[in-house]
Amino acid sequence: MRRIYFLVPDIDTTKKIVDELLLARVEERHIHVLAKRGTPLEDLPEANLLQKSDFIPAVEQGLTLGGSSGMLAGLVAVVLPPASTVIAGGVLLATTIAGAGVGAWLGGMVGMNVGNRRTKEFEDAIEAGELLVMADVSSERVDEIEEKIAQHLPTVEIEGTEPKIPAFP
Repeated sequence: MRRIYFLVPDIDTTKKIVDELLLARVEERHIHVLAKRGTPLEDLPEANLLQKSDFIPAVEQGLTLGGSSGMLAGLVAVVLPPASTVIAGGVLLATTIAGAGVGAWLGGMVGMNVGNRRTKEFEDAIEAGELLVMADVSSERVDEIEEKIAQHLPTVEIEGTEPKIPAFP
């Protein structure tokens, strides 16, 4: 899946884009609209916490760092006292899993409080009253969707795509 970004000047054009995406068989759960705080989005699919924050990348980083730290702590615990290999393997596995869990949890807590890095470049436009539409589509359909939007709504700025996104947001 890849995320396409559209910067849209007003609500009416945003509704047309969402309708166009729905007609192109992009599911509503894969369409997210981000607007200035207090802007009534009516029946448009509003971006949720996963799109507004850096939660997913922070969890991934926390998982990696926590797992690495846990594995290192497990290796130190195995090397220092004399232990049998069965117990040593259990200690190593337990510390790695515990470190990964704690790292993911802490990373997620931090990530929820940090704005999405990818949408930061659009903050000025959003504060000026424009709306950001994000659509998650399969990699094969990116060009098709961009052409369809450009053909029907030439005033909309297509801001590009993200290289890849996780399958679950």
